[in-house]
Amino acid sequence: MRASDRAYDVLRADIIEWRLAPGTVLAEVEQSARLGVSRTPLREALSRLTAEGLTAPQSGRGVVVTDVSLEKMTGLFDVRLALDCTAAALAAQRRTPTGFDQLAARFEAADTLISSGDRGQHQYYALVAELDAAIDAAASNPYLLQAQRQLRTQLTRVRRLARDNTARLLASATEHAQIARSIALGNPDLAVASTKVHLHNSLQHLLAAKNDVDQSTIREEANHG
Repeated sequence: MRASDRAYDVLRADIIEWRLAPGTVLAEVEQSARLGVSRTPLREALSRLTAEGLTAPQSGRGVVVTDVSLEKMTGLFDVRLALDCTAAALAAQRRTPTGFDQLAARFEAADTLISSGDRGQHQYYALVAELDAAIDAAASNPYLLQAQRQLRTQLTRVRRLARDNTARLLASATEHAQIARSIALGNPDLAVASTKVHLHNSLQHLLAAKNDVDQSTIREEANHG
């Protein structure tokens, strides 16, 4: 693996998993030493992260991890609504029923995973990724897939806000099961409706979670002020 690819993979994972918080300055000297790469491949990695919207150049500070604002989250879901509903409708028209029936059954049994701690929740997110991949394959539209790639990078990062909320994850599993069943039935209208319900509920939860994080940050700053 090239040094720039290795640096990119580590930094991307650190940002998405919130080990590098919004506003963190990614100083070249410090990050080069931490990642064991020279500054040239590090710059290549940072350029890729900036193209994905995970970092941004900031005058006088170098490159920083971008914020996840309420406005950004709403904007992401505006675009996600259009793309995911289109993908679900196409998948319902072109699907292989058995595969989506099996995915629906796995989501219906996902409460054990979700309730079993970090490892189980990690497996649950892997199941969500399987459904995304199945919808992509069934929709069979490379232009749609290309439009979704950068969006999904941002959404993976945002999704971590719901990671410790078991109740929301259980509800999400039910919603994903309904999407999979709708596609298996070959019903585009039902697939779109199920997708809209899931995205609406997800956005409302994430906005509330982000607000809680912001309020907690304000209180911590006030206590240390």
